[in-house]
Amino acid sequence: MQAGQEVRSTVFTIPNVISLVRLALVPVFAVLIVAGHDVWALVVLAVSGFTDWLDGVLARRLDQVSKLGQMLDPAADRLFILVTLVGLAWREIVPLWLVVVIAARDLMLAVLLPVLARHGYGPLEVSFVGKAGTFALLYAFPLLLLAEAPGALGAVAHVVGWAFTWWGIGLYWLAGLQYVAQTRRLVAQEGAR
Repeated sequence: MQAGQEVRSTVFTIPNVISLVRLALVPVFAVLIVAGHDVWALVVLAVSGFTDWLDGVLARRLDQVSKLGQMLDPAADRLFILVTLVGLAWREIVPLWLVVVIAARDLMLAVLLPVLARHGYGPLEVSFVGKAGTFALLYAFPLLLLAEAPGALGAVAHVVGWAFTWWGIGLYWLAGLQYVAQTRRLVAQEGAR
């Protein structure tokens, strides 16, 4: 969001429609990855990544930043990350502990929502560190899927995919801890009034 840009309550915007399309791609991707249609699963992930970028750009350029869009975009990211992780774990491409580490962070943040709501706050704005962690993970998982390819392509994708995974986990958890600290500050300020 650009400085001074108003967040609207509008529901039917072009960026929100794009976010809804991205959400609709989640079950399509889930079926493709479980069925082993890796090429099509990668295509869906690529389309999802493009629409993630596109809805944000259009929201700012068309002055259509909305409260709904601010919730839909990270929700779609989380769902794609979770579904991708579960699909990759189902296929034994990634270990189960990776699913637990990522899901635990999201569960921790889910616990913050009722606390924030009780004090009159909505969801926290996504931080740069949070966006960077999500970005790294959204790149990591297609690379780990591509690592199943034979030869040099698979070998390089394996190394780069795990590098993105480790950076993503670190940034994802760092952002999560920052959100916890931010929530504590907001609640403490509320109590000091």
